[in-house]
Amino acid sequence: MILSHPRFAVVGHPNKGKSSIVSALAMDDSVQVSNTPGTTTKRRSFPLSVDGKILYELYDTPGFQRARRVLAWLQKHEVRADKKHEVVRAFIAEHKSDVRFNDEIELLEPIMDGAGIIYVVDGSKPYGAEYEAEMEILRWTGQPSMALINHIDSSDYSQEWKMALGQYFKMVRTFNPMRATFVHHIGILESMSQLKEEWIDDVKESIILFEQYQTQMIERSASLLARLLYDSISMVDKLSIDKDEASKEDKEKIEGKYKDKLRGFEIDTQKRMKSIWKHQHLAIEQDILPFNGLDLFSKESASVFGLTRKELMLMGMTSGAMTGATIDLLFIGHTFFIGGAIGAVVGATGGYFGFDELSDIKILGQNLGKKYLEIGPMKNKNFPYILLGRALYHTSQIANRSHASRDKIDIDRHLDLESVFRDKWLTDDLKNSLEKYHKKFRTSDEVEAEILKEYDLMIKDILRGLINDR
Repeated sequence: MILSHPRFAVVGHPNKGKSSIVSALAMDDSVQVSNTPGTTTKRRSFPLSVDGKILYELYDTPGFQRARRVLAWLQKHEVRADKKHEVVRAFIAEHKSDVRFNDEIELLEPIMDGAGIIYVVDGSKPYGAEYEAEMEILRWTGQPSMALINHIDSSDYSQEWKMALGQYFKMVRTFNPMRATFVHHIGILESMSQLKEEWIDDVKESIILFEQYQTQMIERSASLLARLLYDSISMVDKLSIDKDEASKEDKEKIEGKYKDKLRGFEIDTQKRMKSIWKHQHLAIEQDILPFNGLDLFSKESASVFGLTRKELMLMGMTSGAMTGATIDLLFIGHTFFIGGAIGAVVGATGGYFGFDELSDIKILGQNLGKKYLEIGPMKNKNFPYILLGRALYHTSQIANRSHASRDKIDIDRHLDLESVFRDKWLTDDLKNSLEKYHKKFRTSDEVEAEILKEYDLMIKDILRGLINDR
């Protein structure tokens, strides 16, 4: 049988993490993962595709149930080594309808159809002779094989496993599907390529495409975040009123409506980000709001992700000084360089008093016609850093998360562990660079596509560091 792409059957004893490994390597969180032995009763195929091309295909299979009886049947047939695979085919043909060997048939059939073998063991449990029957059966198939040592618990019996597995398999690797990163994934692919000479070129090509795919996902994520920031900062909302003056209730209503729309932008972006990184089934621990109640407009959120009042003043001072310096250049010889000093003071003052304000609320409309309140664009200079910090944190958590993990993301718990998250990406130079674009988002009716693209590229550089820093 000629295969159009490499295929691998993930096999082993029940409840050793086979499905988790399939989920991690196929980047598919729809794989059924359970601590209950026997959850997988039928083999299922999980191809990893990039741009419509299948890089490789993994089979999630049931665990061995009657390995010793199968091996006993095989060993009754005394044949040369080059004929042993024919005996395995004979076993499958003879026991195809025998329910007692359903699990063994399910795992052996894809192997005999040309799939390579990935044998999974739990390195946190001691090695036992009962596994030798399984490994011997796999050796009878004649198919290229490797073993992966998973660690379900904290105990470590890796050395004894490596000694035993090395006698049966061409390669032995340690792989934790729950903590698998992009680098770990590439390492396993490189090992797969060495199992069979005919697979080297295909798997090498898969690695190149997989690396390109990672880059594409970062680029799509950056574009999504750039659009989130632009839409949020530039948004203007309106509320009709029936009187000439706005009441306190009217102002509270439009501000609440404005905040809810911004929260909606963030939630929609999070959903789309999960789709980009193939985490459609991932549940995030939250009530109504993202970040488990750590509201976008809360003081806690500003403390974790935003700038301090002092930082805003310094940034405003730098920006103001640059504006003032421009005035000095226009009138050089007459202003005695006072423009830079005045600009710095004005900028610092704006940074201080703009720390808590969201935006001006204006009453608009004709004198005799219906009036309305208008709020936006976002005046608060700290808001973009809070929103961007939250978005970067969420994206890095999603992108660095193994598809095998079924735990919910409890954002609050992670934030306790990563309270210095902002320091990982936000440098002083970057603050000033970002602010130039945030100012354009606030003051321009429509930002040119080129400006948004430049901002997109800045976000991409930040994301690349956060995602590959694991």
